[in-house]
Amino acid sequence: MAVPNYTYLKLKILTPGGVITVGTSFQHVYECEVECCGHATAIIAFGELAAIKKEVTEEAPDTKKLTRSFEPTEGSKEVLIDPGSPNDKVVHIGTMLSSK
Repeated sequence: MAVPNYTYLKLKILTPGGVITVGTSFQHVYECEVECCGHATAIIAFGELAAIKKEVTEEAPDTKKLTRSFEPTEGSKEVLIDPGSPNDKVVHIGTMLSSK
């Protein structure tokens, strides 16, 4: 059996040969407490990350499905990228943009 005394930072252990007393410093206790808080924060963050990952995978769109092609909106015009090129590549430019 062990009896901790948090006021004096002592741990007393009863043995057949007598009482063993283990002590430490306030600095060491503080370092252990900071390390313990770091571990607790990491465990909580890991659990939250697992929950977020589960939500994201459920909501993620299926990448194997074919999507519709892009349909330009009204108020745009087609402009040839390179008029001298044999392929007819065009870009759609909005005509309703402000001058800024």
